[in-house]
Amino acid sequence: MTPANGTGGTSDGLAPDPDAFVDREWADGTEKAREAKDGSRRGQRGDSAAAAPDGGWGWVVLAATIVVLALTLAFPSCVGIFYTDLQDEFHASNSETSWVPSIMTSVLHAGGPICSVLVERLGCRATVMLGGVLSGLGMAASSFTQSIKQLYITTGVITGLGFCFSFQPAVTILGHYFVRRRAFANALSSTGTALGLCTLPILGNYLHTELGWRGSFLVLGAVLLNCCVCGAVMRPLRAPARRSQPLMNSGPLPPEEESVRKGRGRTRRVRSSVAASLRKHMAFDQLLHNPRYCAYAVGITWMMLGFVVPLIYLVPYATAYGMEQSRAALLLSILGLVNIVVRPPFGVIFGMPWFKGRHIYVFSWALLVNGLSNAICCVGPSFPVLLVYVVVYGLSMSVVGCLMFTVLMDVVEMSRFSSALGLLAIMEGVTLLIGPPLAGVLIDWTGQYFHVFFASSAVVASSAVFLMVAFYWLDTKDRKLSKQSPLSTPPETARPSVDLAPGCGYSSVPTEGDKDKALSNRPENVTGV
Repeated sequence: MTPANGTGGTSDGLAPDPDAFVDREWADGTEKAREAKDGSRRGQRGDSAAAAPDGGWGWVVLAATIVVLALTLAFPSCVGIFYTDLQDEFHASNSETSWVPSIMTSVLHAGGPICSVLVERLGCRATVMLGGVLSGLGMAASSFTQSIKQLYITTGVITGLGFCFSFQPAVTILGHYFVRRRAFANALSSTGTALGLCTLPILGNYLHTELGWRGSFLVLGAVLLNCCVCGAVMRPLRAPARRSQPLMNSGPLPPEEESVRKGRGRTRRVRSSVAASLRKHMAFDQLLHNPRYCAYAVGITWMMLGFVVPLIYLVPYATAYGMEQSRAALLLSILGLVNIVVRPPFGVIFGMPWFKGRHIYVFSWALLVNGLSNAICCVGPSFPVLLVYVVVYGLSMSVVGCLMFTVLMDVVEMSRFSSALGLLAIMEGVTLLIGPPLAGVLIDWTGQYFHVFFASSAVVASSAVFLMVAFYWLDTKDRKLSKQSPLSTPPETARPSVDLAPGCGYSSVPTEGDKDKALSNRPENVTGV
């Protein structure tokens, strides 16, 4: 791909027509420029780099992403408001009931590869709208279920898959709309989760009081249809070119291969197509050859075993010791309010040049504080103690939410972000699936909720320590290598060829600093493919 010089459009917050942004190329050698021109002339994939506006219509996309994250990522934590009702209605144990938010959260993350295929075929806009329809129908169908196992399908699988189809394309297209302001945009978009934590518990508690859990699920299904509206405004950066090749190549074979059409020849073609699809939508090459991505994926996967558990069990823990349902729901709203207030300034701070290359360490320290804060709940179930807990937890959660996607964009190239996120989401989905049920088993076994918060504290804090040590070791290793060969220039990282999605340009979008970086021939971030 040929880098673009600068950004198209304004960066001062004005709103020009996004379709009017023009690709601008600067020549990094005549050979690259000629290849780019020939590729655009052939029009086989339409993979010319689209300039990121860093403003303009991007602010509308940012606002839509905030709403999508509010309706998707924050929703599983609010199921705790209906936790006791589901237990009483279906005569289920803690472990059985905890599978409902567990399956929802797991499918939300693990559906990444399916979502990646849909984005390739339909585009980001259509995939987000499809997710809104699925999540709305899933919650509406949940209001008519007659067993806890039916809730696993409707609330867990269908609604969770809808959340996945809405959440991941929204985050992906936002990364292409913002480059220079990416850290700020990611931090601001992450306030969507906080906005959902602040508003959904209040709404859910009101609906629970007025309509019961069945009526509440029906109304919440209608609310989730607003993801369709948000997806409609996520306009692509460029007009869709020719659609990419289908996942399974069913076109005519060359004449020399016609003789091996049957038998083992067809089996080999199917295997190669499946392998190519896995390489494209699942970043196994990054997991094997990029040590930073490998360390980050392992740390995040272990973290997710205990990260969401306190949010699910906070309301049941408080109500089990006599706190009113409304006051317990207020704790989640205060948690969301802390995130709303803190995340935007954190996004501005972490976007400063000093933090470039240090995002992972700030992320790890915040994760360590987040894990240790869970021990505060063990002091007692009173409202003042839990209030201190949600404030400390909310402050650390704000930093984690601001930097989670930013760190991933630091360790992999943007052209591989979608596939890297898909693989990471599947790995997270395993621990997200087993975390809440294991906590439920622990509660059924001990009869006490505070053991869950102790276990979550140990898991999250240990993942933070692992990330600190792993990245410090990798940085020390890189510094030693650079000192041993100070005069040698590092080879340019080979960028894999990736088919671009029609609805959002999966291409590495350069900034003003890329020209200087190319002249100095020294990469700022080690992506080590």
